[in-house]
Amino acid sequence: MKEKIQKYNLPKNLEVSFDNNVASFEVPVSQIKELVNNLYKNFNLSLKLVTATDEREEDGCFRIWYILGSPKDNIVIIPFIKLKDTIEFPSLSLDIHEIIDYERKIQTFFGLKPIGHHNARSIILHENWPKNLFPLRKDFNWQTKPPIAVNNTYHFQKVKGEGIYEISVGPIHAGIIEPGHFRFSVAGESIMLLEPRLGFTHKGSEKLFEVLPLAEKIHLSEKISGDSSFSHSLAFCQALEQLSDTNVPKRALCLRVIYSELERLANHFGDIGAIMLDTGFNFGGAQGSRLRENIMQINERITGSRFLRGVNIVGGVITDISEQENNILTDDLSNIAEDFSEIVDIVDNNASLLNRLEGTGVITFETAKDCGVIGVAGKAIGISSDARVNYPYAMYNELEFDEIATEKSGDVYARFRVRIKEVRSSIKIIQNALSKLPTGNINTHNSDISFKKNAFAVSVVEGWRGDIVYFVKTDSCGNISRVAPRDASFTNWAVLKDAGYDNVVPDFPLINKSFNLSYSGNDL
Repeated sequence: MKEKIQKYNLPKNLEVSFDNNVASFEVPVSQIKELVNNLYKNFNLSLKLVTATDEREEDGCFRIWYILGSPKDNIVIIPFIKLKDTIEFPSLSLDIHEIIDYERKIQTFFGLKPIGHHNARSIILHENWPKNLFPLRKDFNWQTKPPIAVNNTYHFQKVKGEGIYEISVGPIHAGIIEPGHFRFSVAGESIMLLEPRLGFTHKGSEKLFEVLPLAEKIHLSEKISGDSSFSHSLAFCQALEQLSDTNVPKRALCLRVIYSELERLANHFGDIGAIMLDTGFNFGGAQGSRLRENIMQINERITGSRFLRGVNIVGGVITDISEQENNILTDDLSNIAEDFSEIVDIVDNNASLLNRLEGTGVITFETAKDCGVIGVAGKAIGISSDARVNYPYAMYNELEFDEIATEKSGDVYARFRVRIKEVRSSIKIIQNALSKLPTGNINTHNSDISFKKNAFAVSVVEGWRGDIVYFVKTDSCGNISRVAPRDASFTNWAVLKDAGYDNVVPDFPLINKSFNLSYSGNDL
């Protein structure tokens, strides 16, 4: 581990701590901008998360953590700063574009001010929330309803010019999707500016993580984004296992791979069908829904939960796969793979469908890199990043894995094709895992879990949208004091405006569906 970070030319006076695959060190506030810029730009480390902790009671300070990943080395590097007797810290947003919303969130929830940031608007919390009340500070009483602010105003961006008009969509939509507001500035038929406004599903999850019992914390992680219940709880449990030095049995690690890929299959099938349905291709929509339902029924048959909830625990899983079920599932997946191939053959010969997908909702490679786009959207523009390969967890490093599925065009069609490739890859991974399923226990049976004191852990899991990151910290008593989840949606919502630019408004539902970002996973 020490040898791996030597190449990053860190200042020699830094005291670097090592734990598992994490290297952390305090940086003087005056040096943080130069150091993070160096790691991000010169060594191409990926920004995973920027967050804060309120440690005034124990250490008289706030801390801001800059979590960067080195995929080639499978390590996480975390420089952090302490803010004592000040609430100001230098903004890095002018140098690193994708850090903008992380700094806005720190300002909104902790009241810490990024000096030099060009966008001071609140994020997630709406204008009825009091300006000087910061819910992630430790002295905020989570059981008290705050007074309603009446004079705050959210200012949407404006496009000026002859013939420009605005279209407001949402936050309530015609369907069962979650609420979100979209403000279009349009010239003729072309979208000149698209601004999403989120936060309507904010539920105080990060504060709840501080106060709930451990079992309820795991259940809460499953609710961050319901269609990614297993991946979120897996990321959380992995962080807790690091903090408690818990060794997970090999069989449990393999089962986690199987359940993760079943979750990926269900959602990709659903999205593939929904994208086709939004073009008016009802056959494709119906087939996607049918295949998704097949996987959901498999999930329920194996675990008792269609969404794979209640399966992960600290130390493994609670649901096993019998030898008989192993054979049944293997056959089911072979039939589904054959069925899916027939559908894709029909799709590939539908010129009207492809015409709607190709060239629609394009994002450029440069935009994707600047905004830190990840997951399906990033792979669709040629960004070859996948936590299953870059930061292997569970038993992924022992299973055959196809090349990371990528496309080049960055449009709806590319995002559609990435999902098709990932479906085929997931089926192979599950079949391979089933054939190599080790014998033994499925969990450690540890009913009395204790965590390291004044410690932290980072866990990265490749959800079906993209990587999910959990930062978990304990206090001086070994209690969990901070849980900061980051769904892929938080990163990718920022680029939706670029995908909408210069398209026509009727194509926006198709563009939006090709990303299929989580409102809940963003709003926390």
